[in-house]
Formats: sequence, structure tokens, C-alpha cells
Amino acid sequence: MNLKQLEAFAAISALHTTTAAAQRLGCSQSAVSRLLSQLEEDLGLSLFVREQGRLTPTREGDALVQEVETIVEAARCLERHAQQLRLAGTQRKLVRIMVPNTFAQFLLPAVMQHFYETHRDAVLEVFSGTYDASERALLSREVDLAFVRLPTRLSGFSVKWRFKSESVCVIPSSHPLAGNATVSPRDLDGVPLVLLWRQSALRHEVDSAFRSARVTPNVVAEVHSVSVACAMAARGVGAAIVNRLIAQCCDTEQFVMRPFVPTISFETGIASLESDPVSGTCHAFAACLAEALDNLHALREAD
Repeated sequence: MNLKQLEAFAAISALHTTTAAAQRLGCSQSAVSRLLSQLEEDLGLSLFVREQGRLTPTREGDALVQEVETIVEAARCLERHAQQLRLAGTQRKLVRIMVPNTFAQFLLPAVMQHFYETHRDAVLEVFSGTYDASERALLSREVDLAFVRLPTRLSGFSVKWRFKSESVCVIPSSHPLAGNATVSPRDLDGVPLVLLWRQSALRHEVDSAFRSARVTPNVVAEVHSVSVACAMAARGVGAAIVNRLIAQCCDTEQFVMRPFVPTISFETGIASLESDPVSGTCHAFAACLAEALDNLHALREAD
């Protein structure tokens, strides 16, 4: 039994599929399956059963979840502590942040460049992940700051910067629906769609909108990133329904955005752990990120 096996067990118990667990751990699905099999063999226990395409912990697996999560978190705390000690030796200030993958790719490089102009002694550690992962990362003190959807599912956070946005349909400028002022589920009846993965909050709301309109969505691709959805939409693979604020980080010259109705509203924010006041360096970086997001909001108002 080793730490990698326990990490795979914890990821599968949280996400219920080896594919999602592999994405979290940054390895292949086959590697996660192999680690789980090795752990079950080492323990002499069956830890999961497959039910309707999802892996559900057995009674024995469920009994071990909390203890395994404690061990995995303790190992992560040790790793973070060691990293902080290394950085302390160079007198550099660490800022750890988790944001959506699209922000990490398209927004943070410019934010970091601006931030470093006045904070040359800082070191940034950037994580990308879902809103749920961001909340868990904050609570486990894996990061100092995180971009979260509000209201948060978990408690214990302080949110000083908030941003409002709404759903949009992303399509090529040549698409037949590009001339519409808005796009509804009925407009998208039979139209190929690129949607976010089924476990995402936005996907649940999009599916609900289609059910209410009694339209069956023609889903041709499910993705885990707004930037991927927008890139596919720009190529004509299918229309995408995403958060406008995040989509505006992408190359908007490659596609057009039309309000999706019924409107799905978003409130998001930059959060920290309520019990742990952030450092001045972290606060300064959050302010830089907030300014960049406010600028995106201003672009929406100009449109």
C-alpha cells in the first residue's frame, strides 16, 4: 500500500469515475484503475461497485474513506510545509491560487505580468480546477485564494471581490443563429451542441432549460473547460453554452456570443479562508485579478 494508491481511492470516492479521478490526479485512466486494483489486492477488500456507470464505495470502502482522506491530506500538508520552508530560505513570498482552466490559460499570464511589476519578490503557484475543487483546496489550505461560484456549497470562506455574469450561446459568426438577438432551447432543437460535463452546475441548469422547453439536446461533445467549448464552437463542431465572463477570456474574434434564454445567472468571487487572513502579497494579487475581471465586465457593458 502506498500514497498514490490512497490518492486514487480518495479521488474515485469523491468523483465516482476513474476518468474524472485521472483528470484530478494528472494521470491516465488505466493508471488509476491499476492503482485501485493494487490497493484492493493489498487490503484484501473490494472497495467499489459499478452502478449505472458510476463507482460507488462498498460498505468496506465507505468505512475507509474518511481515514484515507485524512492520510492524503496529511501528506499534502507535509509537502506544502516543505515547499514553504524552501521558499522561506530565499525570502520570497508565496501566493497559491486556484482558478478555472480558461482563466489559467488566457487571463492569468497578463495578470501575473502586471503583478510582478511591483512584487518581484513573489512566487505564484497556480492550480486550475472546478468550483468544487476550489472550495476543497481552500478548506485544506492547499491554496490561499480561489475563484468560486456563489453561494459556495461549503462554508468558512471570506469573499471580498464579487462578479456577476450570465449564460451565453457561443457560435461561429457564420452560424444561422448568429443573427438572433437571443438563443433559446427551441432555437437549438436539432443543432449540434458542445456542453460542459454532466457534473457541472451550469450543465444541470442547461439540461433543466431544455427539459422545460421539451427539447432533447443534440450533444456531440462534453468538455471540462470553457476554452475548449469555445474553441470547438468556433470551429463549427457545435454551439456551446457557457459563462460569458469566462468565455470573454478566450479569443472572441473567432466566435460570437448571444444571450442564452432563459438566462442562467452567475455570481462568482475571489475567496480566501475565513479563519486565515491572507498576506499583503496575496491581497495585492487578488486585487490585480479582480481588476482584470472588472475590465472584462466593462467589455460586456460596452457590447
